This record gives sequence, structure tokens and C-alpha cells, in this order.
Amino acid sequence: MQTHTLVGWHVEMEFTEDGNRTRAAALLRLGDGTECRGHGRADRHPTDPEQLRVGEEIAGARALMDIAGQLMDKAHTEIDEIVGHPTHPLRWAALDDSRDEARRARREW
Repeated sequence: MQTHTLVGWHVEMEFTEDGNRTRAAALLRLGDGTECRGHGRADRHPTDPEQLRVGEEIAGARALMDIAGQLMDKAHTEIDEIVGHPTHPLRWAALDDSRDEARRARREW
């Protein structure tokens, strides 16, 4: 069986540090020209050791989960358009919590 890559997605990540807080902004460019922007943050407890990489990984993961939710919504909308009537939303349990976190991060960015 032969596999073909039809499109590629490109992601850009940007991080900012402010004391114990790390913020991440992600930009995803899809093959159809759509851009999705996601935000995430990580807060280090003052007694935890300073590890910049860990804050970036957590904030970055949350920004990507924000984008994942947007992609799920986009796919659901496209399914509804194809079938011609509303369908059940696509769900991912871990996504609901991360979307709340992403909303807070976007307000702070």
C-alpha cells in the first residue's frame, strides 16, 4: 500500500515569561488557507524549581489543545453542511477543561 501526503500543516509557537507565568501563542496554518490561533498558560508555584522548558511545554500543550478544539468545531460545522442538518457535536472530554483555560489565557495575552 502506498501512502501520499496531500497537505501539510504549519505551526508557529511563541512564548513569553513573566515571573512565575509562561504564556504560549500558537498559530496553525491549514492547507485550505485557514488560520487557527490558540493560547495557553502555565503558572509555576513559587516553591517549585525554575524550569523554563517545563512551563513552555505545559503552556504550549494548552495552546495546541485550544487549536484542537477549534479544529473539532470546524470539522463539526463542515459535517453539518455536508449532511444538511445539525449533528451531535464532536466531543473530547479533555478538551472542555482546556478550552476554559485557553479562554483565560486569551484574555491575558
